[in-house]
Amino acid sequence: MKEISEILKAYSRAKSEGKKTALATVVKVEGSSYRQAGARMLVTEDGLLTGAISGGCLEGDALRKALLSINQKQNKLVTYNTSNENDAEVGLQLGCNGIVHILFEYIDDEVQNNSIQLLQQLELERKEAVIVTVFSLKRNASQIGTTLFFRKDSPILNHNDEVLSLISDVKEVIKTKTSVVKKLQGKNDDEALIEYIKPPISLVIAGAGNDVKPLVEMVSILGWKITVAEGRATHAVQKRFPKADQVFVTKPKQFLEHISIDDQTYFVLMTHNYKYDLGILKLLLETNCQYIGILGPKSKLNRMLDDLEKEGVFLNEEQLNRIYSPIGLDIGSETAEEIALSIVSEIKAFSTERQGASLKYKSGKIHDEIHYGK
Repeated sequence: MKEISEILKAYSRAKSEGKKTALATVVKVEGSSYRQAGARMLVTEDGLLTGAISGGCLEGDALRKALLSINQKQNKLVTYNTSNENDAEVGLQLGCNGIVHILFEYIDDEVQNNSIQLLQQLELERKEAVIVTVFSLKRNASQIGTTLFFRKDSPILNHNDEVLSLISDVKEVIKTKTSVVKKLQGKNDDEALIEYIKPPISLVIAGAGNDVKPLVEMVSILGWKITVAEGRATHAVQKRFPKADQVFVTKPKQFLEHISIDDQTYFVLMTHNYKYDLGILKLLLETNCQYIGILGPKSKLNRMLDDLEKEGVFLNEEQLNRIYSPIGLDIGSETAEEIALSIVSEIKAFSTERQGASLKYKSGKIHDEIHYGK
């Protein structure tokens, strides 16, 4: 989602400067590739690139193809075979043993619900959505491009009625939270990337000490939304956390009054104030928040649970499973920066339903596979 946000910002700048643009999207991958279907890159007519469609090996030739799309005002599909030694001629040399299909879309501001306008819908609400991009691998075929946006309880936006035949598949993607590539019904050779996109993680940090600073820095790089809050007015100030989206001072009982919680909202308690953390934990247990990380040893959590029981609060198994304490993956962290890395790694693993284990011991492919339907 961060990549899309950066692309939208770059497009707004280009539009204000009167520059024409093209959007490059990885629509299909056969075999191995550095980036998977859904990776995007915006190209301006003066050669500025935002986003990435590879590890850097495709961008040079992709720039030329994007500029051609801009000059001709046409969508184009280009296939790169990274397992073919002859592709060294265009500077690929990836060694990924895969075939990457990239769609280049000229951005025509006069077209209603063009690809950029559909992507812009993602930032209007913090809700999961589906983007449909239609393409053809047939040589010299017309390329429809990014053509439909779907979100539950919202109007369907599209600029090509043919894709409406995929609505049942779109709803299934929302249900399974898994992107697919599927052939369109009919006699043509068109295929559709039906892409599931969820909002960025919203990380709420209770605490504004110096050890929170590296955590905010790391999270900002990932494009997560950041909220920092605690009770000390001398610490919870914006100038100490310039990359946070929201910083405020509050008492524990009023903490959640400033927070909107959804499926992508995670909490980290690290105020170093036992009673403050306990007060917030008590509030969070009454919400549907799926991740509550608490900094400190296991003995701190046990003390919290004992104190809650004295207040008549007995946690069930579901509530206990939502608490991660001590917070973080076991990577031998000692310094504030290392602890921040441990925390971010655990949250990322949790959000993608991974174990946080070494890839060395993983059987199968590194990336989640996109299902290719018929």
